[in-house]
Amino acid sequence: MDIRQLVIVAQDRDEVVEKLCNIFEIKVAYYDPGIIHFGLENALLPIGNTFLEVISPVQDNTTAGRFLDRRGGDGGYMVIIQVDDFLSSKSAVETASIDIVFESEDPNARAIHLHPKQLGGAILSLDAMDPPESWKWAGENWREKVDTTLVESIAGVQIQSSDPLEMKKKWLSVLPEATKEAKSFINLDNTEIEFTEDFDGRGSGVSAFKIKVKNKEEIHSRAKEMGLLINQEIEVGGVKFLLS
Repeated sequence: MDIRQLVIVAQDRDEVVEKLCNIFEIKVAYYDPGIIHFGLENALLPIGNTFLEVISPVQDNTTAGRFLDRRGGDGGYMVIIQVDDFLSSKSAVETASIDIVFESEDPNARAIHLHPKQLGGAILSLDAMDPPESWKWAGENWREKVDTTLVESIAGVQIQSSDPLEMKKKWLSVLPEATKEAKSFINLDNTEIEFTEDFDGRGSGVSAFKIKVKNKEEIHSRAKEMGLLINQEIEVGGVKFLLS
């Protein structure tokens, strides 16, 4: 069980995508036409075998559009975890009485999206692929676009709230395969979810993405040239990028 994809919602998809590509030396692998079902457009950018996604609303009255209004602009929107046992994960969600707001029944790409108000912090999606190394949401040829010159993979996500430990408790209730934990963290196989206090006044939500990189100095240099490095922290699309 690991974080496989993190999602930013932005007013301007292409502007955020361009910044991410230039800072991290990554490429767009896929634009998914299927997410028009949610009134959105997107772009998928692989980092190793994990993914960043940038979405923007293109219709009125979307969940993503309401998010932009509620949090006052772009920000982290969704956490997608690839689970080892989909049926067990779905059962845990039902036991925890968290509503499922969307379900993919594709046998090669099962997924459930959990109600963000009930869970808190973000839309959490629990996904299972067949075969496990595939990733339907990025299309069939995403491996051709992988560039690991500067980056390696997603390492984790940071979520803020007024009560981090209570939110962590809710997330743990739907992650039965998460066997290791520390006070402020849920530790998965190779990634982590960190719960922190609301430090910027934007309310409950994703505050940072953690990225494992090969060349922190080069990435910081690029971000600085673009005016996106403040106090050694990179911010793009309303999300801080913490490098390790």
